Amino acid sequence: MRLHLRPGQSIFDQVVFAAKKAFISGEFRPAQAFPSVRALASELKIHPNTAHKVVQHLSQERWLEVRPGIGTLVAERPEARAGDKKRLLQQEVEQLVVEAQRVGLELAEVVQAIEAQWAKLEASWEVIRK
Repeated sequence: MRLHLRPGQSIFDQVVFAAKKAFISGEFRPAQAFPSVRALASELKIHPNTAHKVVQHLSQERWLEVRPGIGTLVAERPEARAGDKKRLLQQEVEQLVVEAQRVGLELAEVVQAIEAQWAKLEASWEVIRK
């Protein structure tokens, strides 16, 4: 899992985002072992409590399955819960628009970038499905 920590955003949020991106892009596949809390903390150079919180959060969101005696495994891609789509549109898209306007991008450029990223991740997910 690739992660470049940026100042001004919580480490927890950055690690959760990086993990979700790794799941969607196919870097981690369903039924694959996910790093232990200790390994995650060591690999990303973060506090073990933060790593534990990340694993708990991803488990609660059904991205990970904790199996006693086996470990933590990547789950099948979870179905969106009722409020997930609305929350995504309200929070994440608003951030994107604010940043795009801050750097002077036009709407067409933002849409083009979204379409390109969508296609890239969709292609990765299609490979996983086969």
